[in-house]
Amino acid sequence: MKSVEEQLALIKRGAEEVLVEAELIEKLQRGQPLRIKAGFDPTAPDLHLGHTVLINKLRQFQELGHQVIFLIGDFTGMIGDPSGKSATRPPLTREQVLENAETYKTQVFKILDPAKTEVAFNSTWMDLLTPADFIRLASQYTVARMLERDDFDKRYSSNQPIAIHEFLYPLVQGYDSVALRADVELGGTDQKFNLLMGRELQRAYGQSSQCIVTMPLLEGLDGVKKMSKSLGNYVGIQEAPGAMYSKLVSIPDTLMWRYFELLSFRSMEEIESLKNDVRQGANPRDIKIQLAEEIVARFHGQEAAAIAHRAAGNRMKEGELPEDLPEQELMSVEDMPIASVLNKAGLVKNAAVARDLLASGGVRVDGQVVDRGFVFRLGQTHVCQAGKRAFARISLKAE
Repeated sequence: MKSVEEQLALIKRGAEEVLVEAELIEKLQRGQPLRIKAGFDPTAPDLHLGHTVLINKLRQFQELGHQVIFLIGDFTGMIGDPSGKSATRPPLTREQVLENAETYKTQVFKILDPAKTEVAFNSTWMDLLTPADFIRLASQYTVARMLERDDFDKRYSSNQPIAIHEFLYPLVQGYDSVALRADVELGGTDQKFNLLMGRELQRAYGQSSQCIVTMPLLEGLDGVKKMSKSLGNYVGIQEAPGAMYSKLVSIPDTLMWRYFELLSFRSMEEIESLKNDVRQGANPRDIKIQLAEEIVARFHGQEAAAIAHRAAGNRMKEGELPEDLPEQELMSVEDMPIASVLNKAGLVKNAAVARDLLASGGVRVDGQVVDRGFVFRLGQTHVCQAGKRAFARISLKAE
């Protein structure tokens, strides 16, 4: 395991708040794997990059040697999280929740190591609670304390209805921490009230209180509002590689480093090096391309990442070969200078154009820039490029 200082630095990367940091340090100093919990209500079938901010942090805990618990809120999903909502959310059926939950498991293992991940469903313990157990749970908190919560307070003050079952949501989420004996719980900044509930309920049930790591809510592609499918400013992790690439390359420059910190697995030292490149004149678009390719590779593989720019309708990169590379056979009685080969193969209009391209460094053979001195030998085959768009795999054969 890394030192406490090294672990704390990684845990705090991109985090909004760590509560209580001194307690977390004390837990880390024990040198034993901690139980790290993050819950996700499967209220929709698809995850987007905003959701992965928490999942990425879980991965970091895995890399530090801790036990990660990916909690699927199949019970809480039927209540509906009221966090940040101005109206009561319509509850989902158990069938809807379970169907969405299955897609979640498939998607998160693009990031998490399945062999090191404990997947839990909170219906496992919540379905076992008796009415008396629920009454005991509800007795741990007062209505006045519930109304201290900002979204509840606003709805109450404006005479917007608050259903009784919505008060149960923070209690159930908090009880999940009791059932799982969590040492640390992760959540978005909008979840702080619910996360603190877990600390209080653990104390009430005779357990040591969990620490809390809150993560910021990722801004969407507009750079202003929280990433959300309903706002259309999202990148879905199951989107096609080209669409994912295109969206990420188009983010505002001002948002680029935020995305690197929260979504990239590069070290902060590598990110700082990229920042320095931009300060020295590098094109920010080239840096965003690196981020886009990393994200596409994570969810679709390296091969898809390598050609995602084509799927997005962009031109080939420098030195890249087209997928449908034409092949040509030229016949000759002797070796030929490269200018003649390009002309005879039809990659240039005439030998003069070939000479101009060679003089300006616009001709490549097998990916390497060549000059007029390059001689194409009989029996050889080379991939030749003249300018940006003329390619061919050429074989020179004896007549």
